[in-house]
Amino acid sequence: MNQSMLVGAVFGAVVATAGAAVAGYRYLGPHAERAQVVAVVALQKTLRTPRQVCHDEAVTRVAPPRDQQRLAGTGIGALVGGLLGNRIGDGSGKVLATVAGAAAGGYAGNRIERRMQQGNTYTTTERRCVTVYDITREPAGYEVTYLLDGQRHRIRMAHDPGKTLPVRNGQVVTAT
Repeated sequence: MNQSMLVGAVFGAVVATAGAAVAGYRYLGPHAERAQVVAVVALQKTLRTPRQVCHDEAVTRVAPPRDQQRLAGTGIGALVGGLLGNRIGDGSGKVLATVAGAAAGGYAGNRIERRMQQGNTYTTTERRCVTVYDITREPAGYEVTYLLDGQRHRIRMAHDPGKTLPVRNGQVVTAT
């Protein structure tokens, strides 16, 4: 055997031994076992962010009456009704017709003034605001299902683990 062949054989044996030692360490060492990931589901959380949406709106209102009890309408109606009743009746019926006309006129005048007050409106612009919610979704981690020793397990992780998970001392290592 020549010397270069002998050196090559020794060198090859050393490399093969070192490779086998590294492979054995990896197989038997702390990183030797891996759990197979069978499912990864991305989780999301929903955020509701409130904000105000405002718009101007025309609002019609009834003007506040100057005569709350409608005395002017009642008085004028009673006066007109009394005058008309007085013209209708004669003799002793004249007093009765005057009183009845004043009562009916007062009632009618009160109702007429009320209708007029309700028709006295004004329009203003008011700012109306409502709260609406903007909905956004953001990542909330991953639910990972994996096989270890023939059994399915689930864990939550902050990152996608890929196809396998490292196992140390029979437990899945989740820290990156």
